[in-house]
Amino acid sequence: MKFLFQDQPVTSPIRLQAQIVDKGTLPDGIEQLVREGAAAARFEGKAGQVFETFVERNGQVVRLVLAGAGEPGDSGRLSALERAGAALAAKYRTSGEKDLLLELPGSVSTPEQAVAVLLGLRLRGWRHDAYRTTLRPDQKVTLVQTTVVGAPAGTEAAWEVESCIAEGVEFTKQLVTEPANIIYPESFVETCRSRFEGTGAELTVLDEAEMRELGMGALLGVAQGSARPPRILAIRWNGGKPGEKPVAFVGKGVTFDTGGISIKPAAGMEDMKWDMGGAGAVAGAMLALVLRRANANVVGVCGLVENMPDGKAQRPGDVVTTMSGKTVEVINTDAEGRLVLCDTLTWTQKNFSPAAIVDLATLTGAILISLGHEHAGMFTNNDDLAAKLDAAGKATGDSLWRFPLGPAYDKMIESPIADMKNVGPRYGGSITAAQFLQRYIEKDTPWAHLDIAGTVWTDKPGATWEKGASGFGVRLLDRLVRDNYEG
Repeated sequence: MKFLFQDQPVTSPIRLQAQIVDKGTLPDGIEQLVREGAAAARFEGKAGQVFETFVERNGQVVRLVLAGAGEPGDSGRLSALERAGAALAAKYRTSGEKDLLLELPGSVSTPEQAVAVLLGLRLRGWRHDAYRTTLRPDQKVTLVQTTVVGAPAGTEAAWEVESCIAEGVEFTKQLVTEPANIIYPESFVETCRSRFEGTGAELTVLDEAEMRELGMGALLGVAQGSARPPRILAIRWNGGKPGEKPVAFVGKGVTFDTGGISIKPAAGMEDMKWDMGGAGAVAGAMLALVLRRANANVVGVCGLVENMPDGKAQRPGDVVTTMSGKTVEVINTDAEGRLVLCDTLTWTQKNFSPAAIVDLATLTGAILISLGHEHAGMFTNNDDLAAKLDAAGKATGDSLWRFPLGPAYDKMIESPIADMKNVGPRYGGSITAAQFLQRYIEKDTPWAHLDIAGTVWTDKPGATWEKGASGFGVRLLDRLVRDNYEG
């Protein structure tokens, strides 16, 4: 979606025209026909509510849309403005109209409020049609450009920054949406290599031989049943003070998860292409930070494998030695994400000595039982980091809910023959998974684990996404850096 900015209202040949409307008000000077029509349709200006009619202006028939933005003084004003923009994209993306004239009211008084509308419009307008070859003309995306009128001073500059966030979210959606025969460890790396080319980011890639030399027995154990070799990808951005420790984001990148020998049921297994959602979120967040030239040192690390039930696959009961030297009894090969992450976390700490670590993973089905699709689970050893993440989640809509950690849960993953098991008993599955990961955090480094299994992919449209990949995590991580780690 391309945006053009004009200072004054203009007589425009653009047929599709939209006005953002606050709850309980209509624009001054609007036609009586529109007022009566809106009242008859019970349009109140609630956030995301849309009313459409046709009027004649300057000899031209105009397709006029009112999009509700809720109460101007509400604490959730930015979210409501996003919903207003997103509602326009959802309704008119395939309308046959190519151009939209968007008028903002005087109550949208800051650049931050204005770009919230534009961000909602752009994010909801994204769709992945690469493999859809039989779409009818009325099913194809047509809306490609929006002319914005009445935006407060500074909006265009603010959008240059916010559009970088949109690009990061869209990149994550693309990675998560692609099928597993297109995105696998090697192609994930090459897709990122192409996307980050010329941005100033530094990319480091470890292949299977290098991982074996480093002793990454847990990650390699997951990968050994697949014909696709594993990779570790690190994306580093040095935008802060020279020598300052970076913030590290670590993503689980299981590009397809059959469960291995502990194989999953066939029904719904196609959804396991998005088991790399954590790595996808890390790559998208890094793209956003790099494109907007964030004034911070940040590194994103993705552990990339495929979990397959080949004759060479690891078996339940196998014992693997991690890069840290700790041993793990593999009780269930479908609890593979923590095996990928533990070696990736160790490598990240040894190579980058981060000031803080946040890992993101579609780690457990148990988190869906606890939180559904509304929140991601947060587990952390540091109250300050928890507060920062919670605030970032509230600001962006990537909502988090904190869970406990503690010795009682730690005992649940003790093994009779190794240092630990990779799963505990049935209850508290998300917590015992986090306890497993915490054992690999060194020197009390501030660390948070985000279990995003319920939020990276949805079976119904949301405020700023349609059914499918949500892009969860990109805006959260960007806001965490923006509010806490930029100089």
